[in-house]
Amino acid sequence: MKYAFFKGKIVPFSEAKISIMTHAFNYGTGVFEGIRGYWNPKKKQKYLLKMKEHYLRMINSCKILKIGINYSVDELSQITIDLVKKNTYKEDVYIRPIAYKAEEKIGLGLTGVKDDFAIFLAPFGDYLDVSKGIKVCTSSWTRLDDNIIPARAKITGGYANSSLAKSEAIENGFAEAILLTKEGYVSEGSGENIFLVRDGKLITPSASQSILEGITRAAIIELAKNELNLEVIERPVNRSELYVSDELFFCGTGAQVSPITEVDRRKIADGKIGPVSEKLKKIYFDAVRGDNPKYSSWLTPVY
Repeated sequence: MKYAFFKGKIVPFSEAKISIMTHAFNYGTGVFEGIRGYWNPKKKQKYLLKMKEHYLRMINSCKILKIGINYSVDELSQITIDLVKKNTYKEDVYIRPIAYKAEEKIGLGLTGVKDDFAIFLAPFGDYLDVSKGIKVCTSSWTRLDDNIIPARAKITGGYANSSLAKSEAIENGFAEAILLTKEGYVSEGSGENIFLVRDGKLITPSASQSILEGITRAAIIELAKNELNLEVIERPVNRSELYVSDELFFCGTGAQVSPITEVDRRKIADGKIGPVSEKLKKIYFDAVRGDNPKYSSWLTPVY
């Protein structure tokens, strides 16, 4: 990391520091986004994926947590482009904007607490191994619901739930965890949306199942309909339905498209990456790296 956006300007990364008394550090009162920047070496270009959609969601997250953010989507986008240029990485990067309660105080609450905004980025490859299927488990931890910490907002404190699930999975020999709602329905992975293929249809948990309304999720739905002519169904999914699905995969900014070949030590179909997952993965990567002009509207070129 070379430079960050902090206190209204681009500064050396080492200068972007907060106090240990900062409200967000103590109480989890911040919201964030994760934006991928894909480097295309043939075109000598870096493409920022669905940047405006990410910032629109961030502004909505701020509304939920009563954080004032004094930048428009266009201003946030331009700051991000300037920061990516300043860092000069000729490789894939992950960009982390964060809006947070910045006041140095002890005490709960949101109203009247000073806000701030920052961005940092880092070189970033595959979060999960997308070249082969991953083994996952259902977590013993229950997904937070809308009346606890709203999942549609990327609230920093809410990710303690995902961290508990992820840690449990890794400690038990799995790559990832799937969280269930308190009613027992599938919600999502510890940081990813989930899709299953069954009877020629693509199925994913609905927004009422305490999911993050993922931007990558929306992209996958668009690709499935446009490129593979698949019917996409959003509805509640039972845990056992995962075991009898034809294919499973995670998607997300970090996960991208990550096929799942085993859940709770049960093979999915023949235990290999399925054809729908493989096709969607290829189409997705062609789109995000700027190699499919049909999806150029998804991308913001940096140079």
